[in-house]
Amino acid sequence: MKFLDEIKIFVKSGNGGSGCCSFRREKFIEYGGPDGGNGGKGGDVIIKCTNSLNTLIDYKYKQHCIAKDGKPGMKKNKTGKNGNDFTINVPVGTEILMDDKKTLIKDLSNESDQIIIAFGGNGGLGNINYKSSTNRSPRKFSKGENGEEKWLYLKLKLIADIGITGLPNAGKSSFIKKISAAKPKIGDYPFTTITPNLANILINNKEFTFADIPGVIEDAHKGKGLGLDFLSHIERCKILLHLIDVTDDKITKNYKIIRNEIKKYKNKVEKKNELICLTKCDLLKKNELKYKINELQNVCKKEIYHCSNITGEGIKRVLTNLEKLYEKKN
Repeated sequence: MKFLDEIKIFVKSGNGGSGCCSFRREKFIEYGGPDGGNGGKGGDVIIKCTNSLNTLIDYKYKQHCIAKDGKPGMKKNKTGKNGNDFTINVPVGTEILMDDKKTLIKDLSNESDQIIIAFGGNGGLGNINYKSSTNRSPRKFSKGENGEEKWLYLKLKLIADIGITGLPNAGKSSFIKKISAAKPKIGDYPFTTITPNLANILINNKEFTFADIPGVIEDAHKGKGLGLDFLSHIERCKILLHLIDVTDDKITKNYKIIRNEIKKYKNKVEKKNELICLTKCDLLKKNELKYKINELQNVCKKEIYHCSNITGEGIKRVLTNLEKLYEKKN
């Protein structure tokens, strides 16, 4: 299934049904009086979270979400049928924004979350409601109210257990491919991954969701490159796996670039637990790898892991320690 994390939709709730103007007509009842019923209420438009989705692709070609109108009232004081609601199912982690893309209406971050985004119009009143002591046979009735209509933006921020971060070509997609059955696009050029890839991995019989997030570059917090797309998705990941290409001559600088962009984006992202791993270690000799590990360790003051997405070396150790870090966080 293709991944889509932002979509513009049009929503319209149903109009209320009109009231009815009717009079009772039965044998032997000379003055039956009014018996026009009320109109039915228009359907609402509801946005609801579900765990069964992880993309907004369903609404790429179905942008108009319109609820049904209420039915008109009928004689014998019968109320018209209410219009059917229109339910928009979205993944957990979806934000609802006004059409200016800035004003947040609702953040749907739990499976049980839902919101009525457009209320259906009330039904009109039948002529029985206008009967009075001075007007025994009113011919007055009212039309139903119009429903609401508006344009909205839906924006998905992934909720994953582990977010894989790093510069372009750090080996994030290769790592996902190595540990799962996912088939992300892999290439020897920057921005091979332009949309997040998700994979569910079993570690010691516990399932974890990994998110392979598009690479970031300097000034990503200003929107440069794929920056804001990248940063918004790591916001809700529980912990981070920071991958760095060990064959690059500037591994300490590369580490600082990612940390600096995360810090400038939002402080709460900077405070997430992080595991640092050097990739492509099969391309270096042991003494060169040891030197790179010590070089990076002196800067970040954390334990440095290493792995190879080709040979599988170090992968199991990385996954085991990711589980420990996750359990420590929770």
